[in-house]
Amino acid sequence: MAAPSVPAGFQFAIDRGGTFTDVFARCPGGRVRVLKLLSEDPAYGDAPTEGIRRVLQEERGVPVPRDQPLDASGIEWIRMGTTVATNALLERRGERLALLVTRGFRDLLHIGTQARPRIFDLEVAVPEMLYEEVIEVDERLIPHQPGCRLPGRETLPLLEGSMGTSLLVQRPLELSALRRELERVLARGIRSLAVLLLHSYAWPGHEEQVGALARELGFQHVSLSSAVAGMVRAVPRGYTACADAYLTPCIQRYLGSFRDGFARQLRDVPVLFMRSDGGLTPMQHFSGARAILSGPAGGVVGYAATTYGHHGGQPVIGFDMGGTSTDVSRYAGEFEHVFEATTAGVSIQAPQLDINTVAAGGGSRLFFRSGLYVVGPESAGAHPGPACYRKGGPLTVTDANLCLGRLLPEYFPRIFGPGEDQPLCREAAAQAFRDLATRIDAFVAGTGARRPLSVEEVAMGFVRVANEAMCRPIRALTQARGHDAARHVLACFGGAGGQHACAIARALGMSRVFIHKYSGVLSAYGLALADVVHEAQAPCALRYEPAAFARLDGRIAALQQECQDALRAQGFAGEQIRTEAFLHLRYEGTDCALMCSAKGHPPTPDSCRAGDFLAAFTSRYLLEFGFTIPDRPVVVDDVRVRGTGSSGVSCDTPLAPSGKPARVETVTRCYFEEGYLETPVFLLEELACDHLVPGPAIIIDKNSTIVVEPGCTASLTRFGDVSIAVGSGPPRPVGPQLDAVQLSIFSHRFMSIAEQMGRILQRTAISTNIKERLDFSCALFGPDGGLVSNAPHIPVHLGAMQETVQFQIRNLGEDLREGDVILSNHPCAGGSHLPDLTVITPVFWPGVPKPVFFVASRGHHADIGGVTPGSMPPHSKALREEGAVFVSFKLVKDGVFQEEAVTEALMAPGRVPGCSGTRNLPDNLSDLRAQVAANQKGIQLVTELIRLHGLAAVQAYMAHIQANAEVAVREMLKGFAARWGTALEAEDRMDDGSPIRLRVQVDPQEGSAVFDFSGSGPEVYGNCNAPRAITLSALIYCLRCMVGQDIPLNQGCLAPVRVVIPKGSILDPSPEAAVVGGNVLTSQRVVDVIFRAFGVCAASQGCMNNVTFGNQRVGYYETVAGGAGAGPRWHGRAGVHTHMTNTRITDPEILEQRYPVVLQRFELRRGSGGAGRCRGGDGVVRELLFREELVLSVLSERRAVRPYGLRGGSPGAPGLNLLLRRDGRTINLGAKTSVTVEPGDVFRLQTPGGGGFGSPEDGGDPEEPPELPAPRSFAERGSVFEYRRAQEAV
Repeated sequence: MAAPSVPAGFQFAIDRGGTFTDVFARCPGGRVRVLKLLSEDPAYGDAPTEGIRRVLQEERGVPVPRDQPLDASGIEWIRMGTTVATNALLERRGERLALLVTRGFRDLLHIGTQARPRIFDLEVAVPEMLYEEVIEVDERLIPHQPGCRLPGRETLPLLEGSMGTSLLVQRPLELSALRRELERVLARGIRSLAVLLLHSYAWPGHEEQVGALARELGFQHVSLSSAVAGMVRAVPRGYTACADAYLTPCIQRYLGSFRDGFARQLRDVPVLFMRSDGGLTPMQHFSGARAILSGPAGGVVGYAATTYGHHGGQPVIGFDMGGTSTDVSRYAGEFEHVFEATTAGVSIQAPQLDINTVAAGGGSRLFFRSGLYVVGPESAGAHPGPACYRKGGPLTVTDANLCLGRLLPEYFPRIFGPGEDQPLCREAAAQAFRDLATRIDAFVAGTGARRPLSVEEVAMGFVRVANEAMCRPIRALTQARGHDAARHVLACFGGAGGQHACAIARALGMSRVFIHKYSGVLSAYGLALADVVHEAQAPCALRYEPAAFARLDGRIAALQQECQDALRAQGFAGEQIRTEAFLHLRYEGTDCALMCSAKGHPPTPDSCRAGDFLAAFTSRYLLEFGFTIPDRPVVVDDVRVRGTGSSGVSCDTPLAPSGKPARVETVTRCYFEEGYLETPVFLLEELACDHLVPGPAIIIDKNSTIVVEPGCTASLTRFGDVSIAVGSGPPRPVGPQLDAVQLSIFSHRFMSIAEQMGRILQRTAISTNIKERLDFSCALFGPDGGLVSNAPHIPVHLGAMQETVQFQIRNLGEDLREGDVILSNHPCAGGSHLPDLTVITPVFWPGVPKPVFFVASRGHHADIGGVTPGSMPPHSKALREEGAVFVSFKLVKDGVFQEEAVTEALMAPGRVPGCSGTRNLPDNLSDLRAQVAANQKGIQLVTELIRLHGLAAVQAYMAHIQANAEVAVREMLKGFAARWGTALEAEDRMDDGSPIRLRVQVDPQEGSAVFDFSGSGPEVYGNCNAPRAITLSALIYCLRCMVGQDIPLNQGCLAPVRVVIPKGSILDPSPEAAVVGGNVLTSQRVVDVIFRAFGVCAASQGCMNNVTFGNQRVGYYETVAGGAGAGPRWHGRAGVHTHMTNTRITDPEILEQRYPVVLQRFELRRGSGGAGRCRGGDGVVRELLFREELVLSVLSERRAVRPYGLRGGSPGAPGLNLLLRRDGRTINLGAKTSVTVEPGDVFRLQTPGGGGFGSPEDGGDPEEPPELPAPRSFAERGSVFEYRRAQEAV
């Protein structure tokens, strides 16, 4: 099937995008045709068919009518990528669908991970479920566990599942009742089903029987989760099955209509579609779950095939800048895949190229907010489009480039304006920038600032901020993973990228930009170069050890044969087929699995015949995380084989040198950092491989504009591609005086530093809490200890570390020396609760006696001693019972890690009666070293900034960033005072009756406020005391939610606020008071009281529902979702974490596989949300059946005092903790308890609902606060996005 160098027939590669369809065609004789047409146009029905029709008509010279099927006899092949599936998912226009799920789990996919997508949005806006009905199936499989003591276990049938797994049939499949339910659903017109039965990945028998019944009854599409995504973890597998059942019928309809446009329905023409993993598949095998990235994947294949080879194997960053957003990816000889990713709120468990979408495209809107230049995430869209489109649209990045002279209207088609017959309008964009410049000048006038800004200065500022926004994900893909960004080539494609490529490469230290001659249609060109791929995968549960090698080799061989047979059936010869085996490996007891190929690791006597996968895993683990765990067994989760059939297409034709200078088309004036410069314009089609184009210059192609900046030089390769050598550019001095553009850029840089510190901490930590749950924060502080930037935004950490750093400055004073690192966790020193250990490094600069800035990292350690394992005792009465205590402990002294001293301190709780020292000292020490390393990374990055801009400028911008947050909060407080008056108050109570009382006095002129908690209850004899730092964190969280837009979360947020907390109260207890419950429970009540005072929303569940169980062998901890409070214009979300926590919950299959419990129910607690015009969200019901004797501990609130409603809304239902003994007794455990449970006992947790808002009879209240803005965003995706989401789900 290898294509000859000159094709005998027509070859079409077509990328059908959301706005444009790109066609790359090779005609008989080798002529290449490229065209771009609108994806939707009334003149024709289907854009790809129209593209093929135009090429055939022009090449054959014979009219081809649109209303007749095309003659496909001369077509050799068609390859397509399409956004049909993505658009249907984004717009929720898929097939009507019902979900079949194991009984007790009807709401499993609604609850999902229980984390909310955006932690500061009070309206928890989640895309609607894909299914419209749920049918519960009577059946249940549970993992077989040798130590299980469940009554009656001996009588349960035993099934042998996939390699290494065995299951018990706790409840056999019941089909007769299911048949009636399916007939009812079929009668409603639903023809598509998704089936999710627990543990079907290991034994799919029950799902297969259900599928057979459904097809017999007449369902047209049935997606079995075990067939679509046969991997452990029920929630993403269920989402994937739903996406497949929702999208595949849409794809099949589209394919049918596409075939109908051709004679004989393309019966004799190979038609291949691009899948999300970068491989082509025959049209009949193209399905919804594998189609999400069909469009963007072609571009990655395109730059991988063209750029990587042309630069001697130098790694490449792909940079695809479109209208709404920018796609960033990396290629270093192999495609980088992710195996679970989220699109439009749906997690898809299937191999996908790691394409990271960020909010800066040509159509991204420009704002000036509280002193900051802001780009996106909102987009102007195609209608009305940017201001220059002449339809009254907003300012965008495209407008900025037009005003700077980087886009030339005379080279664009006249398709703008109401009649779509006018050119781009520079004056409309310039007028909008003049208006914005006036606003900026007015804002900065009070700072004693400079002369008025010109249109060009404002536009240039926004371009620089947009560039910095696009650099952040590239740094996350490179530097944060141990790669040097400067050693990469920037491969630029997409319509808008050429205007920004030189500046972005320069900012990242890259020396080369590569722009392929077909960069404007690179996704289509990539389809022509792509391989056909067939993948086969099977779940596994074996250890990687000699006893398992024969079974692993056998399974690999069987999957390889499956791939080879499938590719041979498509016409590939043996020499065109390659297979590569992968094992999905992880250290036992961890969740961090890596998909590993043995490529480069040949077999040894101690490995599989397929290769030394253990060596591949350990070397990759070392690269990703900086260490290995030599004595820990390695487990195989999945076996995967990727088979590729190489099509051998080559489209490069060398150019002849011209022998004469390049012709200048025209000369224009273009604005750069140096001001306006005379800039020659060249046409790409007229350039030859012996031409050099020094910057400044503009190179224009049919589909893109390339800006060659001063100090850069463009040349053409022998195949006609543009290669730009990037110079360093003129130095850009930055002074300490405030500049709004630099403020925005420094804001990105400071956040990027905190983010990269976090990646180092996660890579080098060893414990599950930090490495996998990502329960940590890293932060940068100014010389006074004031917070500058903090990542990630874990609500309970917000601002709290600032208290810790400033305490050390006061407490240690002159004893803070270079080479010291301080460890602290005591509540009186700004700690939250003892397991959160904060590591602080002061940073000195030559000639400056005191620290010039500080870096710190706070991580949750799984155990630091105390009364109970996990250091979260429900009944602690004094701080010493909760674990090891550090106030100002020198963890590193004179550059030496004090291992002996810190070990002694961690073991010290063992001297307290009834307590133990730390139960996991090696993890504590490893994680503390990781925190020190993360701080070092922060120091290195800030030091680079200081060397670049000077100490005075960096310290000045630390203060400017804080002042910017202060402005945003002052504006918010003024707005509230104008609407609600200047005096607010509220009160709520803990379950023991302790009041939390708040009075707020707002100054409407200053935009300042006093938050006075006087009158709150005294310190309690228990652990619900909240250290002062917790209240400050809750206050920052509330202020950020009420501001309603992104602001730097730093010390400035609290600058307009004076907080009064009475000493000795529950909110500022004595140094000896127990505090573990204050961190996880009282913090939620503080938030409820603040929001009640401002009337923003009703109370959410007000609890984290902390559940711990364990024995000498095993230990487990979780927090559980409840109902969110309703607001003036939104219903509360059901089954979600709220406010001060956002922790993900363990997937049911992982929970049952690793721990001695069966999850019997996990569903919404219907009716528990408060009634109102807007209803409160429902809580959940969660039932755990215990399989061994264990100690169960519960730490909860809102069991007596119900979550309040507002404005006539009813309160939510209180929670309830019940123990159902196997002898039939039902026991109310109360809110806080620790109890021994027996095999067969069941713990039923009923979490609180949220309060309602407004009287149910009320049609609306004009006094309501305005709905907080929810920014309209694009669909973020990729590993950088998933990492940030995981960080915020803590």
